[in-house]
Amino acid sequence: MPEEQGTPDAPEEPAAPEPEATEAAAPVPSPANAALLERLGAELGDALVAHAECFGDLVVRVRPDAWRRSAELARDHLGYDFLSFVAGLDWMPAPREGDEDSTDTSSPVQPTETTYGATGSAGRFQVFARLQSTARRHGFTLKTDVDEGDPRVESWVTVYPGADWHERETWEMFGFAFDGHPDLRPLYLPSDFEGHPLRKDFPLLARVVKPWPGLVDVEAMPGEEGGAEEGEG
Repeated sequence: MPEEQGTPDAPEEPAAPEPEATEAAAPVPSPANAALLERLGAELGDALVAHAECFGDLVVRVRPDAWRRSAELARDHLGYDFLSFVAGLDWMPAPREGDEDSTDTSSPVQPTETTYGATGSAGRFQVFARLQSTARRHGFTLKTDVDEGDPRVESWVTVYPGADWHERETWEMFGFAFDGHPDLRPLYLPSDFEGHPLRKDFPLLARVVKPWPGLVDVEAMPGEEGGAEEGEG
């Protein structure tokens, strides 16, 4: 009998091509943020410099000459009736205090290059504020740049009276003037105090003469080198 012919192997199917890598789609803003951004853009035009979402919240950066106008727009036309706070930002990297060759690794890690947060910045200083709509339970953050050589912006006190002590604190701690504020005077520091403690270049002399509080001497455990012998006591 003739030998039985073997069944030929089926041809291998070609491997499916790998899908081409595509760029991640930009996150879609929430409907509330999208509607707010559209209104702000329509009213402010090119005075709205940049915008971004940060942890679901809208952050909007405006030109310094539109800082007060933005507050009036938010309160009178957009329904943001509550000011949470006004504060300053100093994006300069903090200088390292103390001995550069120190082995102290307990101090918080600080960046060595200038980096900016959401919406960027034109320079070292910014002012930002948080506004809320108590009816809609929605808020957003406004930012503007502050000139390093002449750090000043318009006051919001006549728009949001609650800005009073927030602007005083920012003036005291960062040295930013608020034009139109009725009474810029210290809140916390003596009237003859020199410097602005929340600026990154303010010298923290306590860190020079005393290590960071996280650096402590830990007593060795019994049996370890330098520790008490077992049974000793």
